[in-house]
Amino acid sequence: MQIGHPRIETRLPPSLMRRIQIQLAYDGSAFHGWQVQPGLPTIQGVLEAIVSGMEGRPVHVAGSGRTDAGVHALGQVAAFSIENPIPLANLRRAVNRLLPPAVRVLSAVEVRADFHPRFDAKAKTYEYRIVREEVCSPFEWPYVHHYPYPLDEDRMERLAQNLEGEHDFTVFAAADDSDAEGRSKVRTVFSSVLEPGSGRLIYRIRGSGFLKHMVRNIVGTLIEAGRGNIVNLAELPSKSGPTAPAKGLFLVSVEY
Repeated sequence: MQIGHPRIETRLPPSLMRRIQIQLAYDGSAFHGWQVQPGLPTIQGVLEAIVSGMEGRPVHVAGSGRTDAGVHALGQVAAFSIENPIPLANLRRAVNRLLPPAVRVLSAVEVRADFHPRFDAKAKTYEYRIVREEVCSPFEWPYVHHYPYPLDEDRMERLAQNLEGEHDFTVFAAADDSDAEGRSKVRTVFSSVLEPGSGRLIYRIRGSGFLKHMVRNIVGTLIEAGRGNIVNLAELPSKSGPTAPAKGLFLVSVEY
């Protein structure tokens, strides 16, 4: 689909290429995740179409990580390099005009030329939302996992805390294309907290990095613990509990 937008013909010399970092919020319900996939709507795909059109050439938009299909973001970070001299405030407004309403650029800043939103990240925080009430509002349904059945929340809280520290999280990782490269699945979790509320459970995890489906598999395992099927980490089988639905997961922030 051709996207219309104003063209700015003035160009900077190649040596003055600008590296732009943007912070994004998006409702992932209608998207097949972050990463470009042929013929499918993705966050990266729609951003690259817009920025490439403004620049007049293909532009790669790198993200801090690949959120799965249906996962939301409050503070995703991305970056791209352009020659276009458009002021940052105008750039943000122009991109937001062309984006679907489910995706918003919250901020745009210039950064050093070699900045990479994934490799330079020091920590990420994810949040998973569970509704425990018998009835889930239709206005919450797209953004929570509705689980109204009995759970031992104290056991779930204890298990969540035990995930803190440096561990091999292989048991919580889904198969990934990079597995053939033999990359380490050791990650450091700085905090892992389950917070009960009024008819809600909020799970927050902050770590150095996350494997494919890692947070959703942790949540599925915590639910299994709440059901009484797992008492402690030592009882974990070679596979985690069921993967929790994508719609309850939010990328909250990325730290640099």
